[in-house]
Formats: sequence, C-alpha cells, structure tokens
Amino acid sequence: MSQTSQDLSFPAQPSSSAKSERRTWLIACGAAGGVAAAATAVPLLTSMAPAEKARSAGAPVEVDIGDIPPGGLKTVEWRGKPVWIVRRTPEMLASLEKIEGQLADPKSDRTAFPTPTYAKNRHRSIKPEFLVTVGICTHLGCSPVSKFDTGNQPGLGTDWQGGYFCPCHGSNFDHAGRVYANKPAPDNLEIPRHMYLSDTRIVVGKDEKGEA
Repeated sequence: MSQTSQDLSFPAQPSSSAKSERRTWLIACGAAGGVAAAATAVPLLTSMAPAEKARSAGAPVEVDIGDIPPGGLKTVEWRGKPVWIVRRTPEMLASLEKIEGQLADPKSDRTAFPTPTYAKNRHRSIKPEFLVTVGICTHLGCSPVSKFDTGNQPGLGTDWQGGYFCPCHGSNFDHAGRVYANKPAPDNLEIPRHMYLSDTRIVVGKDEKGEA
C-alpha cells in the first residue's frame, strides 16, 4: 500500500542580512524599553527626594507681607504650626484699648507662652500695623477662626469689637490675640520670635537674639 509522500524538509535558514536586521530591531526595542524605564523612574525619584518643607522644618521662615491688604490675614507654617500675619486697620487698633477691662491678661504677663519683650505692649507686635501670632488656641490646641466683623455677633455679644473665636470650647481673643476673661483658654495666643528684614519682609522664628 503506497503512502502519500510528505515534505519533511526544514524551513530555510534566514540570510545573514535578515539576521542583521533582526539584531538591529532587538537592540532598538531594548533601548526604547530602557528609556521608558528611566522615564518612569524619574517621577519616583523626584517623589522620594526630601520635600522642601521637610528640610526647612524648624527653620526660620521668611514671609513677604507687602501683599497683605488692610484687614487681611496671611497664614504660613512654622514648626508645623499655623502662623498668622494680620495687617490691622486703624479701627482694629483702636479697639484694643476699648476692651482691656474685659481681658484676662491685657499686658501679657502670664508665662506659659512667654511674649517677646518687643511684643509686650497693647498691640503685641513690633509695628502696630502687623500682628504675628500662632493661630492655635492655648486651651486644647484647636484653631480659632477670624471674626473681624463688629457689632452684634452670635455667641460673641452685642458689642463685639472683632478678633478671633475658637469654635471648640468658646474662647475668644481680641485683635492682638489677647484672651477674654472667664474663657477656657488660659493664655493669650502665642507670639513667636520674629523680626523685620525690610518694610515688606519678615522672618518668623528668629530675632536679634538668634533662632527660637
């Protein structure tokens, strides 16, 4: 019985020129893959680099105050704390004398948060126009909110002169960060050491005596 013959021959071997082209193609693919891997690695390395904030933690912070409008507030971070720089209006400054009899520590004599000598005055600042204070309530560390509108204010009385209110437990502070009497907060808002570098620039966390 005859069998149908089958072609058992092997496929023809690629020519030398085909081999060369294949090697070129593989090298090109490998190079492209390496570039893609490198491109992927760059964002990762960038994200792993120490953040500017982390490197400067605890260091003094320079702040431009020239862009703060009258009645405006700018917040910066220093040692993980919010620091408020407030440009007070003449009306805000005038209110400081009116309410001294309602305050727990009008002259900032308490020492839980010692006030720098240059801020032991009615406006608690180097220049009356600008208040520099830590925006953390001295009671349990909540963050007060600004309540600059005057007059009858819910929870603040009918003759509120403006200032700050802590929503956690009801402490309120005047435009110099001084706490009202009979409130949970035991002290005025903290005044960090600071100094002027120019008329429009200050540094928080440092004064003529050095870093805080």
